[in-house]
Amino acid sequence: MTRAVIAGADTEGLGEALTDEGVDVARAEGTADRPALEEAGIVDADVLVVTDVGLATSIPVAKDLNPGVRVVVYAHDSLPEFAKGQAGHILDPELLEPSFVAEEVADAAA
Repeated sequence: MTRAVIAGADTEGLGEALTDEGVDVARAEGTADRPALEEAGIVDADVLVVTDVGLATSIPVAKDLNPGVRVVVYAHDSLPEFAKGQAGHILDPELLEPSFVAEEVADAAA
């Protein structure tokens, strides 16, 4: 089973769409700092989903804890330059529905 950790408020409902696709979803609470990511299970996760670019610092922390984790940024705003190289996919909710993104995330991990 694919495991995803979501960092951010997820106002678009991507977490629910991922669950509908059979993905095990956990949430990194607060600022998605190292303890929050560890508590959410990032060490064993397949995907980190960042829904708030203000939490971009969670990306290098997650990659440090789990170098193989794929990073999907699903947010309206631009990702800071320091994090762009570590993000596998940067997607705008205005262009792609949560269900489409969830299907792609689930299929890529299969």
